[in-house]
Amino acid sequence: MKHFVSRLALASAMSVAGFSAHAAGTDITVALQLEPPHLDPTSAAAGAIDSVLYSNVFEGLTRFMGDGAVVAGLAESWEISADGCIYTFKLRDGVTFHDGTTMEATDVEFSLNRARAEDSTNAQKGLFAGITAVEAVDARTVKVTLDKPNGNFLFNMAWGDAVIVAPESIENIKQTPIGTGAFKFTNWVQGDKIELTRNDAYWGTAPALETATFKFISDPTAAFAAVMAEDVDVFSGFPAPENLPQFEADPRFQVLVGSTEGETILSTNNKMPPFDNVLVREALAHAIDRQAIVDGAMFGYGTPIGTHFAPHNPAYVDLTGDSAYDPEKAKELLAQAGFADGFETTLHLPPPSYARRGGEIIAAQLAEVGIKAEITNVEWAQWLETVFRGKNFGLTIVSHTEPMDINIYANPDYYFQYDNPAFQELMTKLNATTDPDARTALMGDAQRMISGDYVNGYLFQLAALSVAKAGVQGLWTNAPTQATDLTGVSWAD
Repeated sequence: MKHFVSRLALASAMSVAGFSAHAAGTDITVALQLEPPHLDPTSAAAGAIDSVLYSNVFEGLTRFMGDGAVVAGLAESWEISADGCIYTFKLRDGVTFHDGTTMEATDVEFSLNRARAEDSTNAQKGLFAGITAVEAVDARTVKVTLDKPNGNFLFNMAWGDAVIVAPESIENIKQTPIGTGAFKFTNWVQGDKIELTRNDAYWGTAPALETATFKFISDPTAAFAAVMAEDVDVFSGFPAPENLPQFEADPRFQVLVGSTEGETILSTNNKMPPFDNVLVREALAHAIDRQAIVDGAMFGYGTPIGTHFAPHNPAYVDLTGDSAYDPEKAKELLAQAGFADGFETTLHLPPPSYARRGGEIIAAQLAEVGIKAEITNVEWAQWLETVFRGKNFGLTIVSHTEPMDINIYANPDYYFQYDNPAFQELMTKLNATTDPDARTALMGDAQRMISGDYVNGYLFQLAALSVAKAGVQGLWTNAPTQATDLTGVSWAD
């Protein structure tokens, strides 16, 4: 899973001054909350990697556009066999990696086989689970064979976890990423910035920008200071929503408010007592006042959700009524479960504002029904180690920003450890279904199933909040995947 988190210290609030002055409209400085732990999007769960590198440095066979559409990427076209199990991709001609080597079918074969290998560390291995064979037919033709039809396959290939990498550069990819994108990686000053420069050998339309600098500023106060002083040109995923009205009233800036794929949830360890009891999980859900969290942590930005699905998706089912705020009912359910006096648990909070601010509100709400949640603030690397990989937690708050990722509930080894064979079977059926109406019905069933099982506390859909100087154009307003796509960004004349 991927999420918006951050870790630069407050002490850096004033250190950002003076580093950005866009030269003749050809460079840009973009601030983000989170610094990537490393730079290989195919071997980590950190969405911060995609925030910098998706589309800019790395590309896949297909790609997401700002409106969520899936379009051709490194594959210029494809054919699908009559049984839906064989995809034959025709690759674009003249594509080179940033080190000058040619991108060919063998690189696609290497990338997909590496992602689906038994020892793969790809955070979204499930995207590749149905692949039974990848064959480089010739330099520009790749044949991918699936074990069964998968209506999501082209969509899956657009994820940042499915970008194409080369065997020649894979050893150092975490420090020196080499892709095929419109920008080349040039420098990483850890704890400070990542710099990209325009790829003059790019196969596609050349970007207007010559250089791009990503600065990492985690603290909301520092973020406000950097934007107000015009030390950064864009702050993507602005962490202090309370300041947005001030920027909206200032003609120097534009405020972009859109939607994301980020289901913000109170993730629950379904195998850790007492959360292995559905009555306890249901009680937890009814103890939470979603709107109070949206108002208190996000200053009203965010859409309450009752399941793990984006409200802007046509297949969304509003299930917020299943877990309406009802503290008295929560107490009754706890008593039925044998916890009339409540219990103690842990609440691990990663750095982003929605988690830290929201966590304080949720802890107070849980205390009202007798659940004492001990807050532990953790940095991103610690969260990955303790929660995501170690599964050593009771509760945590995180925003899952991958597109239409309800399929994670079919993986019993995923960090919240929900193991429901009926749901797994439902996802298998969904993947094999191509009829749009039938898919919509199955997605509705899936939403209702996890809502009825109270797998997690479903809070709100994260809004895409960005602030930019008035002259910046071409930024994504919505975030169909976690990315800061600069390939179409320019300065107004």
